Formats: sequence, structure tokens, C-alpha cells
Amino acid sequence: MTEPQPMAGVRVLDLATFIAAPFTATILGEFGAEVIKVEQPGSGDPMRKFGTATELPDSSLAWLSEARNKQSITLNLKAPQGVDLFKRLVAQTDVLCENFRPGTLEKWGLGYDVLRAINPKLVMLQVSGYGQDGPYRDRPGFARIAHAVGGLTYLAGMPGEAPVTPGSTSLADYISGLFGAIGVLMALRSVEQTGQGQTVDVALFESIFRVLDELAPVYAKHGTVREREGLGTRNVCPHGHFPTKDGEWVAVACTSDKIWDRMARNVLDRPDLADSHPTTADRVADRDLIDGAVRNFTLANPSAEVVAICAGGEVPCATINSIADIFADPQFDARGTLHRMQHALLGEVVVPDVLPRLSGTPGTIENLGPALGNWNDEVYGKRLGLSPSEREELQKNGVI
Repeated sequence: MTEPQPMAGVRVLDLATFIAAPFTATILGEFGAEVIKVEQPGSGDPMRKFGTATELPDSSLAWLSEARNKQSITLNLKAPQGVDLFKRLVAQTDVLCENFRPGTLEKWGLGYDVLRAINPKLVMLQVSGYGQDGPYRDRPGFARIAHAVGGLTYLAGMPGEAPVTPGSTSLADYISGLFGAIGVLMALRSVEQTGQGQTVDVALFESIFRVLDELAPVYAKHGTVREREGLGTRNVCPHGHFPTKDGEWVAVACTSDKIWDRMARNVLDRPDLADSHPTTADRVADRDLIDGAVRNFTLANPSAEVVAICAGGEVPCATINSIADIFADPQFDARGTLHRMQHALLGEVVVPDVLPRLSGTPGTIENLGPALGNWNDEVYGKRLGLSPSEREELQKNGVI
């Protein structure tokens, strides 16, 4: 007997654009929720044209990946008829995801107070750059801005040099989407307990700030401002990136004294360093010597050999992978982390697999990002009961 997916029976309206709040809807959809993407007639979500284009005019590769497990309807919320149709849909909805600037839905007559009167159990996720209140609430925000405000960009780069882009420029969007999913799940649990919905307020900058480990308590206690650290880590050694003989780079993480002891004795063949620098404080104080010993070892060996020797010595080490390396990595292959889908017009499309992995009710990818309005007939015809002539008139007037 096949177990139902954990989110089966949950209906989600994804009113948001780009990545953050839509990522929450994607996660819910991967685990069985029905996700309806609400898009502007004619143009749709700008994410459709974001990233690398395909032969399809409204489906970039980013869209195909990030809008998976959704169906699309078109609806103009600035039109009175569009507002009415949306309210009818909200009455049948469990979760609404939006990421407009605070106050936008209220201007359209669709604030949470209005929607909750229609559906008291409605959970509404609101993702914005700075949150629903505070002096910055009306400012526009994207991931890059959140990285800057939240404190991540300041840490990225080489010491004394310009701050650089910290990895993916959309990191704040994805982290906010994850926090959004957690918030929605907890709010749905509360609905089960109380029968009442609520809003989930996620700010991009706060999502970034939340994952900066000890920065806040250390500054509050000691006034310490962590600066850009480049290849290493300020409070641990050796813990950083090291070049190898074949021109590659590896990451080494000696996060404890026990791991360092194994590194010094089993990998570097330097028991003298294990004896002379047994504690983290000893090594941090003599960073050039310790990092230099590790660098001498990595530069004397190709990257694959460095990783193999470290693995044999039970020291965490890995090559710094490009996407080409990832596609050749047996660990990614063994776990199916690269999920291969067949698209009717584009052929094979490879996307990241579903996370997290549930043993009993795993998530699935049923479809890639949908064509614009592909579910208009299903939703407006079958669910709201509009006749073909009514749908044709609404389309003619730009409502759907």
C-alpha cells in the first residue's frame, strides 16, 4: 500500500514571484501539496525569463527547475473581477504565498484581514526584503541586498580587500524559502489545534542574519567585529582552502583538537606539531606555521591523492567542486542528487533532487515549471464553475 504524501490534501496559492516565497511553495508541492501558481496574464512571473533561456519563450531553465510541481493560472488582481475570482479561490485554499512589498495586497483590497474573513483557517506566508514592519519595510529588497544588510557580504572576500559576492546571489531567497516552509508547517499545525490561520512574516535580511553563527553574541559581549578571512577561519586552524599539485583546491576542516592530532600524525607525518600545538589556541596563535605545513602537503600531491590520504587519516577534506566536477562525482550519482527529467519539447532537463529525504513518504518531482495558464480551464472551469463563454470574456478583458 502506497502511503499518501505528507502534504497531500493541502492547497497552496503561489502568488509570489522569483524565488523566495515560491521556493516555499515548491517544497510543499514536492511533498504532495497542490500548488497553483497565480500569474499576470500575458507576461507571467518574471522568473520565467530569469537565467538561461530555452527554446520556449516563457520557460528558462531556472523556471523549469524552480517552478516544478506547480500548475499555472493567469489572473489580473488589479481588475475588480480578478479580485472577486481570487477571493473565491482563497475560500478553497489552505496556504497563500506572497512576496510583494508590504501593503501591496492591502491596496488591492486583499489584505489578510479581508482574506481571513473569507477563510479563517488561511495561512499566509509573506516574504519581503525587510519584513512587514520597521523603518525599512517599504524599501525594495533582493537577495544581494539582504546579503549586504544581514552581514554576510561583509565577511566574504580576502582580508583587507573588497567584499565579494558570497556564493549564489540568490542564497537569501533560498534560505528565506526554507524558513517560510518551516513557518507554514508550524502554522498549519496550529490550524489543526485551534482552527485559526495566521501570517508567517519572513524578511530576507533576517534569514541571512540568523545563519551567521556567533557574530551577534560575540559583538555584544566583546565588541569584536569579524572581518573578511579569505581562505581560512578566524577561530579554527587549520580550517580553510589549500592549493594542490595539479592546480586544484581542497577544503580541509580540522574543527577539533582530536582531528588535528590525526591530521598531524596520520596525514602530515608531523607528530612534532601534534605535540607542540595540541590546542586550537596554540594553532591559531601560530597560524602561518600550521597552515604552511598543510599547504606543503597539499602542494606535494594531486587533489585526488590529498583527499584519499585525508580520508585514510579520518580528516575531513574534499575537492572544491565546480558544477562540472559535481556531474562527475560518484556521491551525487549514487544518491540521485542530480534528478533527470524528460520535457516534451526540450528533452532531458537536470534539476536538483527533492530535499529532505523521507524514508516512508519521499517527495517527488511530477512536472517541471508549467506553461503560462496551463490550468486555467481546470481551475476556472471545473472548480469555480465558469462556462467557456465566461472564461472567453474574462480572457478578452485581460482578467485571466
